[in-house]
Amino acid sequence: MYIRDLKNTKGHISGLTGGEWNPKSKETILTSSEDGSLRVWDVNDFKCQKQVIKPKLARPMRVPVTACAWDHEGKRIVGAVGDGSIQLWSMKSVWGSRPDIHVERAHTDDVSGLKFSVDGLILLSRSMDSTLKVWDLRQMRNPIKIFDNIPNHYAQTNAAFSPDEQLILTGTSVEKEDTTGGMLCFYDRRKLELVSRIGISPHQSVVRCSWHPKINQVFVTVGDKKEGGTHILYDPSMSQRGALVCVARAPRKKSVDDFDAQPIVHNPHALPLFRDQPSRKRQREKILKDPMKSHKPELPVNGPGFGGRVGTTKGSLLTQYLMKQGGLIKETWMEEDPREAILKYADAAEKDPKFIAPAYAETQPKPVFAESDSDEEQK
Repeated sequence: MYIRDLKNTKGHISGLTGGEWNPKSKETILTSSEDGSLRVWDVNDFKCQKQVIKPKLARPMRVPVTACAWDHEGKRIVGAVGDGSIQLWSMKSVWGSRPDIHVERAHTDDVSGLKFSVDGLILLSRSMDSTLKVWDLRQMRNPIKIFDNIPNHYAQTNAAFSPDEQLILTGTSVEKEDTTGGMLCFYDRRKLELVSRIGISPHQSVVRCSWHPKINQVFVTVGDKKEGGTHILYDPSMSQRGALVCVARAPRKKSVDDFDAQPIVHNPHALPLFRDQPSRKRQREKILKDPMKSHKPELPVNGPGFGGRVGTTKGSLLTQYLMKQGGLIKETWMEEDPREAILKYADAAEKDPKFIAPAYAETQPKPVFAESDSDEEQK
């Protein structure tokens, strides 16, 4: 937490957001991280990265890099920064932090996926702002096409090309009160228009997709907060191997040897006899919660009463309540002045003292007060 310059660290200091192999070099890897840097690694020496790239920022702060990608030749690197910008660097002997191409406010939310075309002319950017943008790398000021209304709630959602790069595909996320579910969208690269939408899962979102060039099959991953799965799209006449190996086979016939008896599981520790005794601390806590065992005193009853007894009927006893209603018991303490009520017993206390006065009767001298000469005080 005290490191200021990310170039001095031996690796990322926060979680990774993306990674990709160099298409021309099997020993080079590119990674992006929440610590706000991109790093190039050599597989043969993982103790320290080969290069650290810090994106260009308007203010000196730490902004995460949400996605990264290599171009097909392995000569350019693109990264999406959390401030909404897309930045591109070219491979050089000595790299710096200043990008060759910097597009500010490319998206209004985090970018979840970046993809170069094989010819190096097109860049795809998939964002959580529910858009897919197509960029011309020769003129990156504005996108050449924006496909909107494509929900995306996952930071791993990507965009991909078909093997001949005539189609662009990406997935959609499931929204609340949505009946369509997760779908896979196909767009024409030349005409830049929607070609088809295929429903993949009625309740789960489509996160990632990939079109394998050799077996000619589309792999789609779906999921939600509870579970996930993989769907494979294939053509019986054009696809090869892959899913066809499983689909073409007839189901295996069951034989007598396949019988599998369900074992009976015995769990002796579940019986009360074998259970461990609870700790004394838990026993004390359990006893304290029990009002009977802990001898918890009853809470005082609040409300009007008479003679120290308080009840809901202005008296805890039925006889007391009837006498009060009949007028035999009169409560005058609400109307009396407390000083007058105490002075009633002043004469009786002076004639027949019971508590403190008898203890000092023999030793206490008789008080003598000085007479005042002031006329005002006499009055």
